[in-house]
Amino acid sequence: MPQETEGVQVRPGTEADLAALTEVYNHYVRETAVTFDTVPFSPEQRRPWLRSHPEDGPHRLLVAWTGDRMAGYATSSAFRPKPAYASSVEVSVYLAPDAVGRGIGGTLYAALFEALADEPVHRAFAGVALPNEASVRLHERFGFRRVGEFTEAGWKFGRFWDVRWYEKPLGGSGGPT
Repeated sequence: MPQETEGVQVRPGTEADLAALTEVYNHYVRETAVTFDTVPFSPEQRRPWLRSHPEDGPHRLLVAWTGDRMAGYATSSAFRPKPAYASSVEVSVYLAPDAVGRGIGGTLYAALFEALADEPVHRAFAGVALPNEASVRLHERFGFRRVGEFTEAGWKFGRFWDVRWYEKPLGGSGGPT
């Protein structure tokens, strides 16, 4: 399912992407409160996460490349580990710092939701650490609606951060078979 938009190629993530995926994510670990991870990962530590996102099924990993540089990635992951949550996913987008503001997050989300269209997924959820106006706008543009806010949910960089939660209905109407 490779897709290309204005010099950006979007395709399923593979083992060959592991180092670049880790580099993009570690930027957010070190520099922002977008993720509440506090210690950067090695590629080897991220391998189980990568393998939990096969090329098909409800848990996807899509990567965006511009030439020989990773521009970012989008995922749909298990929302919660209990069986009754199997028809829900948590989604996220992470962009390389030089790719922010170029529409690549929207390109990744469009491809992700297209890939999920035939999966038995009923709801997508997303948590946004605040403030993050760009992420709020992206989620609202893709039809997510705000469902609540956890105040002072995470501690990073010497302060508490709020997390706003969003949900989006998807095509899957029933649970997994």
